[in-house]
Amino acid sequence: MTRTPDENCGEEESIVDIINALADDLPGQSESSIDLASLMEIQDAPPVRKLVNMVFLLAIKDKASDIHFEPFEHEFKMRYRCDGTLYELVPPPRHLAGAIAERIKVMANLDTAERRRPQHGRIELNVGGNPVPMRVSVLPTMFGENVAIRVLDRTVVGLNLNKVGMDPALLAQFREIIHKPNGIVLVTGPTGAGKTTTLYSALNELNEITGKIITAEDPVEYDIDGVVRCQIDDLTSANALRSILAQDPDIIVVGAIRDHETAQIAVQAALSGRLVLSTLDASDAPSSITRLRGMGLEPSLIAATVKGILAQRLVRRICEDCRTVFEPSPDMLMQLNLRPADAKGRKFYYGQGCDRCNNTGHRGRCGVFELVVMNEELRDAISRGALTDPLRTACWGQGMTTLREAGLKALFSGVTTIAEVVRETVLEDRT
Repeated sequence: MTRTPDENCGEEESIVDIINALADDLPGQSESSIDLASLMEIQDAPPVRKLVNMVFLLAIKDKASDIHFEPFEHEFKMRYRCDGTLYELVPPPRHLAGAIAERIKVMANLDTAERRRPQHGRIELNVGGNPVPMRVSVLPTMFGENVAIRVLDRTVVGLNLNKVGMDPALLAQFREIIHKPNGIVLVTGPTGAGKTTTLYSALNELNEITGKIITAEDPVEYDIDGVVRCQIDDLTSANALRSILAQDPDIIVVGAIRDHETAQIAVQAALSGRLVLSTLDASDAPSSITRLRGMGLEPSLIAATVKGILAQRLVRRICEDCRTVFEPSPDMLMQLNLRPADAKGRKFYYGQGCDRCNNTGHRGRCGVFELVVMNEELRDAISRGALTDPLRTACWGQGMTTLREAGLKALFSGVTTIAEVVRETVLEDRT
């Protein structure tokens, strides 16, 4: 989807003006003709600096989560992601790809002479008096360096459990779990599902002067006063956790559990009286148990330490300014496994598109959640080595609301659309 100048007149016209100025100032150059000295000179030129700053400001204004600078053989794309969807900005001349990448690397304190290896850094911006950290990743490709930037704007995220979108009853259950003195609490879901936001919101609530919290992350994303943060990588995560255990923590946050050694140390920390919060890559809450077992953890240890598992997805909200009632077709209902009789008396909505939502029909996102709270029946099933399907049946038996059911609740409340629920959730057969 492409952003046109009249959609965001002031900022977008400025980007066009800057690009035109770059074309006028640097006519007829090709990337292959620019040597290192020229590249460094161009990246420091006022139009290049203005262009990069303008893209950053426009992305922050539109509450983008990511910014992408992508070089291809014959073009250079600038895109940013809002509400999970990528939007393309007016592209600058292809030969400026190297200069723009160099400018961003300078801002992130990266090695400008290194172009063959990936690099990771951080840019600290201040917009309207609010700090906006930006996480930078530079990846060498066939046609230049691809730059991806994660925007970590606290004013957008909020880090408040009351604002993540949980149902009040489910939120009360989740709060009870995270306030336990020990054990493991997991948040699962794919990349971009909001796991880190939920984890940090819980951490923000647990952050009290009476307890010590230490995080082991790769990379560190949000700053919370009073929390000791450790920057680690996959190769040192287990060693870092061992050192953290010697620091007398009450709560440990592990950015992600990805291997047996990290999982084993998290279990040992929980058994020694600490509360461990972490994320895990799994499709839903019940399958997280199978995932841990696949890492080599003993079922009895999983049953003894895991207190709860929260799975989540993000669905786009319908824009309230252009929300419109419509009658779904039988085919649309079939995608949700609903019969016409099931939809009788219910209202369905979609967004027509307006200036407020840039004609997308959506503005913002909300979470749908699935929470498993461990009880004796589930612990017994895990200890016996039950597979995913029997575990899922046991979870249903204790009243777990599935991701699809949570999505349907958001749909019937007029918050999101049929397409969003179908795209983000999977139908589970309870028979």
